[in-house]
Amino acid sequence: MSFAKIGDLEMYFERAGSGPPLLFISGSGGDLRMKPNQMDGPFPKNFDTLSYDQRGLGQTSKPDAPYTMADYADDAARLMDHVGWARARVIGVSFGGMVAQEFVLRHPKKVERLVLACTSPGGAGGASFPFHTIEHMSREERARYLIPVNDTRRDEAWAKAHPEQYAQFLALAMADPFGDEPGRAMGYHRQLEARSHHDTYDRLPQIDCPVLIAAGRFDGIALPATQEKMQARIRGSELRFYDGGHMFMIQDRAAIPDMVAFLKG
Repeated sequence: MSFAKIGDLEMYFERAGSGPPLLFISGSGGDLRMKPNQMDGPFPKNFDTLSYDQRGLGQTSKPDAPYTMADYADDAARLMDHVGWARARVIGVSFGGMVAQEFVLRHPKKVERLVLACTSPGGAGGASFPFHTIEHMSREERARYLIPVNDTRRDEAWAKAHPEQYAQFLALAMADPFGDEPGRAMGYHRQLEARSHHDTYDRLPQIDCPVLIAAGRFDGIALPATQEKMQARIRGSELRFYDGGHMFMIQDRAAIPDMVAFLKG
């Protein structure tokens, strides 16, 4: 658990485990104080795992200025330089997968193998769900709206048939113990702003490292059709679908072991 001066940021990061270097790039609103997270599971048991709070999030600086996807990619590169890594395996989840795409395109020599999980390329390949369009909603409104988007099986009929489970999902979706921190809403807004401009689709053929695209069959955020378009643009990439929605990594027990095996190569 450390802080580092990364460009114009004071960046919070964590490193744990042993083995080949693995950079884990987390999704929208990612905050390493939220437990359990990627540092508590199988990745540090198999890799020297490095993860961090991205600009605008968690305990990292939240400059009140426009962010770009290039900024996010370069932040990751500078963090790798800070810890002395020339190359690493990389996994990007959701928004982190968008950052990972930009990262491998801007810094190709730093990436040995790449997992893109529940993410989208933007542009003609299809954008991820436009979170910036529901930013005005209350926390409860957003939670109710997103439950059937996160997993398309959880529609209105499902909610009526499973009221207790729906209430649990709603409570989890609304939970944000750090939501009232100074700069929290602004930093998240800046992230969503950058996310809305993400587009790597035309550049994806430039990626030449081994790539696994992992996705949920019932994901309404990173759509299955989008995964197929992305796979078609990345030469030699592999696409695997899992039994779940946007959270398939915790819904399908096969997902993370598959990712670990792929990243080990």
